[in-house]
Amino acid sequence: MEYFNVFITGGILCVIGQVLMDTTKLTAPRILVIFVVSGAILTGLGWYQPIVDFGKSGATVPLPGFGYALAKGAIEAARTGGIMGALTGGIVATAAGVAAAICFGYLIAIIFSPKSIR
Repeated sequence: MEYFNVFITGGILCVIGQVLMDTTKLTAPRILVIFVVSGAILTGLGWYQPIVDFGKSGATVPLPGFGYALAKGAIEAARTGGIMGALTGGIVATAAGVAAAICFGYLIAIIFSPKSIR
């Protein structure tokens, strides 16, 4: 049942993104920003944690999950470190994922030598 919950949660987030792309004139980068910001806002309001509890990686892997990680890191660090914790907590919480994305992206670019598309 857990795999079903993950699939449904991730699928719903993807459907929301697809509906936004098909029915609005928003560009893909704007939709990505909307997802990250909405994940952070919903986390701040306490509404995203129940989604994470239900959907696990179906809620934390897509872009709202990045906003969730940023906000959760900032909230937890603010409790212990005050204003400086709030400023640095999100960066510390997401640093490993960002570093991995950069490193793996660089390695893949070296291996496959991508060409620009016009």
